[in-house]
Amino acid sequence: MRSQTQPSTLIEDKSIDYVPASERHGHVRSLFTLWFCTNIAPLAVVTGAIATQTFHLSILSALTAIIAGHVFGGIFLGLTSAQGPQVGIPQMVQSRAQFGRYGSLLVIAFTTVIYLGFFISNITLSGKVINNVIPAINVHNATIVGAIVATLIGVVGYNFIHKINKVGAWVMGAALILGLIVMLTQPLPADFWQRGQFTLAGWFATFCIGAVWQISFSPYTSDYSRYLPASVGIARPFFYTWLGACAGTILAFVFGMVAVNMIGGDTEAMVAVRQATGWLGPILMVLFLINIICHNAMNLYGAVLSLITAVQTFMPRWMPNGRVRMVFSALVLVGSVLVALAASANFVSFFINLILALIAVLIPWCMINLIDFYFVKKQKYDTDAIFQPDGGRYGLLNRQALTIYFVGILVQIPFMENAFFIGPYARLIPGADISWVISMVVTGVLYPLFCRREIGWVAQPQRD
Repeated sequence: MRSQTQPSTLIEDKSIDYVPASERHGHVRSLFTLWFCTNIAPLAVVTGAIATQTFHLSILSALTAIIAGHVFGGIFLGLTSAQGPQVGIPQMVQSRAQFGRYGSLLVIAFTTVIYLGFFISNITLSGKVINNVIPAINVHNATIVGAIVATLIGVVGYNFIHKINKVGAWVMGAALILGLIVMLTQPLPADFWQRGQFTLAGWFATFCIGAVWQISFSPYTSDYSRYLPASVGIARPFFYTWLGACAGTILAFVFGMVAVNMIGGDTEAMVAVRQATGWLGPILMVLFLINIICHNAMNLYGAVLSLITAVQTFMPRWMPNGRVRMVFSALVLVGSVLVALAASANFVSFFINLILALIAVLIPWCMINLIDFYFVKKQKYDTDAIFQPDGGRYGLLNRQALTIYFVGILVQIPFMENAFFIGPYARLIPGADISWVISMVVTGVLYPLFCRREIGWVAQPQRD
């Protein structure tokens, strides 16, 4: 499948098409700035505060748990990102090689709902923040403004997303480091270092949050590495993605943790940040607003690619181009704004909880994806077959992979704890969701044992 349009100098001209060697460009270092900036977000700051505020860990034990969790989870994120230059297609399109052309629709549907959920939630949040920074713009109009700006960034596409995050990485990184200096050079509370204590349950719970945080990004990592030349290999994309994602998120988590410990009590994390950083607080709020909008552009971009992939599954002769991506972006914008404006505060909370619960479906997908690519298919996919109407060598439905995928979801249920369900063994470790660990182990064992191996196939160069 090849696009019919000519390359555009401003707006990305592709949607889910294969990127031929002649159009590969960029430097692998851009993966560091992309994932570093993306993860310096208000949600990361708020989540980091949980370590001491909810689990009552000491500063040092919380720090080790945060670092260990992100370093571990970042491995999976880095491995999915490293697939992009080798396959040259978005992550969800690539899932056809594991589940078959029609079999991949289930994962695509789950992923699309998660993208849209975060996009709607973030435009609601950005509307409130814009209204807080500029009270003259009411929340209704501010929500629309935040959504439009995020959509415009997403429409311009791959190159602009990388460029804006390259600038943002320096600005946001410097701002948070300066904020830490401002906080830690003030007189600290007398019990700042002694407050809280190490508990295995609290440490492991914090570790799990960090690990799952990183893994949850895996369905769209290769979307942002697929234009890199295949010659960059596996190691460098992995390293820059892993380092950027871990460094950015650890910095944001620690920032939130320090802020709430400076102010004390049950102060909400972002309020604590504004109070603890003094003169820098208002500037940080503006920077966080910009970050929310830029990060939300990635949610829109991923959602649109997933939607196009789903539609194209049933229209194999259809060759969507950049204009199609723009139309889908406009439709997502309108639909999401209508939902965000019509939804009550309780509905938004319900929607966020639903999205967080759906993250459970990503764990077995991630394991199947990585094992299939690195160990079964030996880092070689037949991209032309992926776009064939009958699924080519990958078929329409891989029942083995789908069965293992469902098993990977089902084994989580007894250990699962979310806003809708608490399993009978959910609290084996108080406060820690271990369901993802169970799924990871079971899927990781079953897939290599029962998956279909392709013998004697060597990847052919893709047609430009």
